[in-house]
Parts: sequence; structure tokens; C-alpha cells
Amino acid sequence: MASGDDMDRDQDRGGPSGDGEHEGGADGQGRGDAAPAAAAVDPRVAAAVAAAAAAGPGAGETVRIDSWIWAVRLVKTRSVGATACRGGHVRVNGERVKPAYSVRVGDEVRLRGEGRERIVVVTRLIRKRVGAPVAVQCYVDNSPPPPPREAVAPAGVRDRGAGRPTKRDRRELERLRDLGTLDGPSGPQGRPRGH
Repeated sequence: MASGDDMDRDQDRGGPSGDGEHEGGADGQGRGDAAPAAAAVDPRVAAAVAAAAAAGPGAGETVRIDSWIWAVRLVKTRSVGATACRGGHVRVNGERVKPAYSVRVGDEVRLRGEGRERIVVVTRLIRKRVGAPVAVQCYVDNSPPPPPREAVAPAGVRDRGAGRPTKRDRRELERLRDLGTLDGPSGPQGRPRGH
């Protein structure tokens, strides 16, 4: 005989049987909260997330920023991440950081590279590099959308077989390249080029 508490629990689930057949119908999709969430997550991704969580830092341990940006696939190698930190291309909460800076959950990481700026908020600390589906679950991406490919046209690309550029062509190419730099149309030490 079922007690009153068991009957209350059964009614909360939707009925006395508790087997879920009356909820979902033939396709097995129920109205319960657990069924859609479980169906939305790929089992392989869930296993990879569990493995990443197990390989993550223990209680009280920290993760270096160069290691974290490599682990979540923001850079291709850890040494590239360390070089970006040393060059001032990585900022955490607005501050330039060294490669050994300890990142924490909730930090905002800004990474300049590959022609764009990535702005991410740390949601999970991991040490080992993981696949892309798992990596995106370790941060919230607040980056602006990348520029369209038409806007990033290479300056001064010549047609194949066009031969060596003339002096006039070379000067036009240099002028185009100078427009894309921060220095402007002047050379080193502020002196105009050429003349």
C-alpha cells in the first residue's frame, strides 16, 4: 500500500504510475523537465564534458591564463598564448597580464589576434585541451561578429603572370599598405618614405 507521501510524489510527476508512458506518447518525448534537456545533449559531448570536469583543477587550485586560452581553443598552441600575453594582447578584467596569471571563474578575458578581438567570460576552469563542443561550454562569448570577408580584402595582390611591378605600381602598393597601418603614410621616425 502506498503512503500519502508516495502518492503526493506520484501526482507531482503527473500520475500514479510514474512510468512516463502517458506523458510522452509513442515518440518518448515527455513534458517532464528532464526529458528535453537529456535529449538536447549529445551523449558524446556529455561524456567529454564529464572528462574535462574530472581533468580540471581541484579545490583551491588555479589555472594559468596561457594554458586556459589554449585549452578552450582561443589560440592554437600554448606557446602562442604565452607570446600573446607577453606582447600585451591578452587582458583580464581590463588589465594586461603575464602568462602565469591565475584566471578565475567570472573573469573577462580579451584576446586580440588574427585580425579580431575575442571577448569571453570564464565559466569553467580546465587545464587540458578539449574538443570544440566542450570548449564553448567553458566560456560565454561576448565578441563582436567577425568582419565580412569582403571587408578584409588583401591589399596589393597582383594577378598571376602580371610580371614584376613597375616603380609606379610599387608606389601605389606601398600607399595602399600604409593606409592600413597605424603609422600612416610616413616611414620610421616620422620621415616621409621615398623622396
